[in-house]
Amino acid sequence: MKNFYDILGVPKNAKKEEIKKAYHKLAHKHHPDKSGGDDQRFKEINEAYQVLMDDKKRTEYDRYGRVFSDNSGGNAGREDGFGFEWSGNGSGNENFQGFDFSEIFEDFFGFENNGRGRKMERGRDVFIDIEISFKEVIFGAERRVMINKPTICEMCHGNGAEPKSELLNCETCNGTGKIREMKKSFFGSVVSMRECSRCKGKGKIPQKFCGNCKGVGILKKNEEILIKVPAGIENGEMIKISGRGESVVSGISGDLYIKIHVAKEAEFSREGMNILMTLDIPITDAILGGERIINLFGEKLKVKIPKGTDSEDILKIKDKGIVYNNKMRGYLLIKIKARTPKKLSRRAEDLINELKKEGI
Repeated sequence: MKNFYDILGVPKNAKKEEIKKAYHKLAHKHHPDKSGGDDQRFKEINEAYQVLMDDKKRTEYDRYGRVFSDNSGGNAGREDGFGFEWSGNGSGNENFQGFDFSEIFEDFFGFENNGRGRKMERGRDVFIDIEISFKEVIFGAERRVMINKPTICEMCHGNGAEPKSELLNCETCNGTGKIREMKKSFFGSVVSMRECSRCKGKGKIPQKFCGNCKGVGILKKNEEILIKVPAGIENGEMIKISGRGESVVSGISGDLYIKIHVAKEAEFSREGMNILMTLDIPITDAILGGERIINLFGEKLKVKIPKGTDSEDILKIKDKGIVYNNKMRGYLLIKIKARTPKKLSRRAEDLINELKKEGI
C-alpha cells in the first residue's frame, strides 16, 4: 500500500502549506520534461498531493488506507498520463478535481504573478564562492566582487528603445502583447494565450532600437557588488543578496547567493563564538607561574599563567573571541601544554631531585 506521506516526505500531521511546499519541490524535480525526470515518480507525487490536499479524501485515507469518495457526479475517476485525476466524456470540457495547474506551471517555468493577472518572468539566481580569513570571521568584513551577468541597459532602462524614440503597436500581436493559440492534447482542443515573442508581452515596439543594447533591453556586463560579511559567519554558510542576480526585461531580477569558505588558521580554531588556541609553556612556568605575550591578529595580549597550572588547563580571556549581536564578543580560550624537557643538565637534574624529595 502506498504511503502518501512518505511519498511527499511530510509527517502525518503536516499542514496544507507544508504539503504544498513539498509537492512543488518534488514535482519540479521529477517532472518528465526535465532532464533526469521520472514519469512514474511524478505520477505518485501528484496522486499523493491530490489526496492529502482534499479534506474528505485525506480523512478516508488516514482511516482506511485508501480513498472511496468520487466527486465526478457519477463518472468514475481516471488518471491521465501525468497522474492528474480527471473525469468526463473526452469532449474537452472535463473538470479537473482539486488541482490548480497555474501553481505547478509557475514553478516549472519560473514565472511570478505581478498582481495584475500577468505572470512575470524572473531572472536566474547567481551563485558564487568567496574565501575569507579567520580574522574576518571574528570582526566581519566587506568584499567587493566583479560579476559578469545580464543587467538592465542603462541607456534605455530595459525598454529597448533609443531615448525619445516613439513606441509603436506590435504588428505581430496587434498591440495586445499576447498570441492566441489552439493545440490538441489528450484533454481535447485547448486554447491558450502566450506572450508575444516579438514585443515580449508589452504590445509596443520602439520605432528606433537602442544603440547600446540593440533593442534587447539587457546587456551582459561586469558589475561590482559589495558583499557585507557578518562577524561570526560559519564555514559553508550562504549570504543572500536579493535582486542582484540576473536581470530580465519587465520582470524580477534573480538573487545573488554567496557561499563562504573560511581559510584555515594554523594557530587558532573556533568553538562556537569562542576562539581556541594552544599555548606551550615550560614546566617551570606551570609550577611557578609566569606571563606570555600572545599576538591575536595584531593585538598584543599579556596572558598571566597562574602558579600550579596543569597541562590541559584552559585559561579564559573575556571579550577576545568572535563578535556577535554587533557588539558582544566571546572568549579567547587558551589550552595549556606544559612542555617537559627531553634533556637536562646535571645541575637541573640535581634541582629536580631536590624537588622530588619535597614530594613535588
